[in-house]
Amino acid sequence: MESPAKVLKKADSVFNDDNRKIQKLVDEIEKVIVGQTPLIHRVVVALLADGHVLLEGVPGLAKTLLVSALGSAMGAVFRRIQMVPDILPSDLIGTYLYVGNSFKLQKGPLIDCNVVLVDEINRAPAKTQAALLQAMQERQVTVMGKDTLELSDPFIVLATQNPVEQDGTYPLPEAQLDRFLFKLVVGYPSEEDEMHILTNVQLDQRDKLKDIRPVLDPSDICQLREGIKGEVSVEHYAHKYIVNLVRATRHPGKFGLKSLEGGIRLGASPRATMALRDAARVEAFFHNRKHVYPEDIQAVAKDVLRHRIFLEFSAEADGLTVETALQEILDGVQIP
Repeated sequence: MESPAKVLKKADSVFNDDNRKIQKLVDEIEKVIVGQTPLIHRVVVALLADGHVLLEGVPGLAKTLLVSALGSAMGAVFRRIQMVPDILPSDLIGTYLYVGNSFKLQKGPLIDCNVVLVDEINRAPAKTQAALLQAMQERQVTVMGKDTLELSDPFIVLATQNPVEQDGTYPLPEAQLDRFLFKLVVGYPSEEDEMHILTNVQLDQRDKLKDIRPVLDPSDICQLREGIKGEVSVEHYAHKYIVNLVRATRHPGKFGLKSLEGGIRLGASPRATMALRDAARVEAFFHNRKHVYPEDIQAVAKDVLRHRIFLEFSAEADGLTVETALQEILDGVQIP
């Protein structure tokens, strides 16, 4: 008897026109981002899944340039916020200023924009991180308890953090990390790509984004996002697989993962279950499929879960890493 995935695969159709639109977006970004195609792909997945991204990597890997290029290529309003230890929530969402004989609302940079780069998010104090992450979750902000303002649609936050420098930083707590759809680890380019960087004409310009042209607009992103939700289905067996993967992070012993028993301090939340579904649905769309298959779920699982599970200190001392634990879960949990 054929598995549900094989039966559904026969009924698939393609999204050629929509995928061509996305490919134009990727092509524009790749004018200035060399050798990071998988990273660009993941950022676009997050955009179409209506999620946010935490980018982790050492300085100089073009994280800021990537976000700037995304904003330019999708014809969106882009803003950059540089986090510093004394930044306040009002610096993000706005405040009231006394002008003339009355108080007037001065909007912060989160208002009326589509793509927000939050540079070095872990340098901001907890109260400012909380204000930002509330805006990410609720898609609205309340200024001084008076005016509640809706944020633009689409609205995506791409936050960077440096894993090396820890002086003067405030690490994001578990509950706030959970607001990000993906945590992406940005690595060094290959030797060939680094050679290509030196010969890239765009990167030799003072204004590196000068030749980036808008190939979409924000309304196109909203239309594509809603179309994916309506057209790409997630069947019962895919739901079951997603739930099993997430539950295996909490109770690995129940899934035969004896080596992970007692090694995971905190497993993924139900928000991770929904994030895994949303990201897998977009991944299926990128592969011209109308149904989510196990390979779509597996492709995005590590990026969805790596910031949502936390190991016991004793397990880390024995050499267990989050990446190793996730690989064991993916290898050990059976596909329904």
